[in-house]
Amino acid sequence: MQRKKSWIFWWLMSFVSYEMLYENWVSGQGSCETMCNITSNIGRNHTECCMDYTDKVLRTGNRTDAMTAIRTLESVLERTEVNVSMQVCVKTFVALLHKPNDTFGGLKIYADDTQVTPDVPLLNSKVLVQLPRELDAGPNNKIVFCMFKWPKMNESIFESPHEVYDQRLVGLSVQNKEISGLQERINITMEFTKKIDETQKPSCHFLNYSTCNFSEDGCLTHWTRGQTNITCSCNHLTYFGVLIIPDPSITKKDQEILTHITVIGCSISLFALVIAILLFITNRKLRQDVSMKVHINLVIALMLLNLHFLPSQAAAAGSSSGLCLYMALLLHYSLLATFSWMALEGFHLYLLLVKVFNIYVKKYLLKLSVVGWGVPAVIVSVVVIIDRKFYGQVALETSNSTICYITNSYVKIWTTVVLFSLVFLFNVIMFGVTIRRVLILHHTREFGQNNLEKTKKDICSLAGVMTLLGITWGLVFFSFGLLTTPALYLFCILNSLQGFFIFLWFVMSLIKAKTSATKMSSETRSTNG
Repeated sequence: MQRKKSWIFWWLMSFVSYEMLYENWVSGQGSCETMCNITSNIGRNHTECCMDYTDKVLRTGNRTDAMTAIRTLESVLERTEVNVSMQVCVKTFVALLHKPNDTFGGLKIYADDTQVTPDVPLLNSKVLVQLPRELDAGPNNKIVFCMFKWPKMNESIFESPHEVYDQRLVGLSVQNKEISGLQERINITMEFTKKIDETQKPSCHFLNYSTCNFSEDGCLTHWTRGQTNITCSCNHLTYFGVLIIPDPSITKKDQEILTHITVIGCSISLFALVIAILLFITNRKLRQDVSMKVHINLVIALMLLNLHFLPSQAAAAGSSSGLCLYMALLLHYSLLATFSWMALEGFHLYLLLVKVFNIYVKKYLLKLSVVGWGVPAVIVSVVVIIDRKFYGQVALETSNSTICYITNSYVKIWTTVVLFSLVFLFNVIMFGVTIRRVLILHHTREFGQNNLEKTKKDICSLAGVMTLLGITWGLVFFSFGLLTTPALYLFCILNSLQGFFIFLWFVMSLIKAKTSATKMSSETRSTNG
């Protein structure tokens, strides 16, 4: 009996010891450096052991453990001793350690699932990496290439709902250097072994160590449907992968048509806005109207927006990063200024329709200008101070084109999407108030008035108010699912022509002012006669 108890005790101890050892093996409590007895001198055996350890962590560990293991492996690879070049292959891991000469003129790396070579093409290469001269790597800056396949059994540890194509990740780093914000981008071309579904499209992402998830900031995707490979063009070094995401239900033909509509509409608006400014400058009655003074600020904001949006794609295609930075910054500022003045149009409408009495505000227009032009300037200045690299080349989601705009998705969301959502909500409320006031006036008209003529005027007035408040911008909230294509067509047509519609509002206001003046003059003559 005593012997049996002793056997059970030792069995339990062995089981507990195994569990502790296993947990230590796959958790952050241990690392490949401790498991593989890695010290100062790191050779091939240590590196192979670390790769094997990392493979086990990727199969069974959680997200934090996996990210830690990848970063540790990257550090070990950078510190591995090598004369010129050395490839290391363990299971799904394929790595190249390359020590450049004194003068670095760029490097091409070819790899498949079993081998990797510098500057020598492979027969069935699956990955081609082109490193630019800007890396400026020397003998003390070992270049590390590491490619592996993430175990499909543990792919769900990421919060991303999208699949990593072929589970393949490609990692790049340079010893003793933090590489980011490159002007000459790193190009990673991956061959497709299976066809991309018509309802999906590939998108280049990188593994963000800070969030332990995938992000696309700083990466451009170069791919057209039917192409057998994809090129990821990125301005920094880390681990990269291709995510398969749902493709918006918009065809290439629709993309081209929408692009033409936008360019033509914005060009017409830009011309019309310039004419509107000239009408305002040359007409004394328009200059004396406080509401028209508010409108002219929105006109200027829209003119700046169109002026910087139209050449943005050409600036992104050019080689000047300074020009692209300028275009991106001014495009962001003019967009925020447009949102601000649309909100101030709503506020001005509130004073006229809701408050009505005691609406005099000292230096009213000056205060509006401080908000309308000052707040966007503060937002853009803060973004530039934090990191000027937040502005640069950005790939358009609905095409393979690039423009100069905000590169960071978080900055884009908080400084544009959130701000517009608040402006849109406020202006929708004010538009509802306007409709209510028009309906009340419509029902209280005296019998015998020309209701049809009045109704037409009411509709025109509401259309004008809707344009000034930017209500049509809200169509962006309906551009998903079955409504994607119709909503995008309406969005592009109505919003690209917003400047033209405001010009028509100016013309109608001018005609109305002249008609009123003529009518008043006629009444004065008849009274005197």
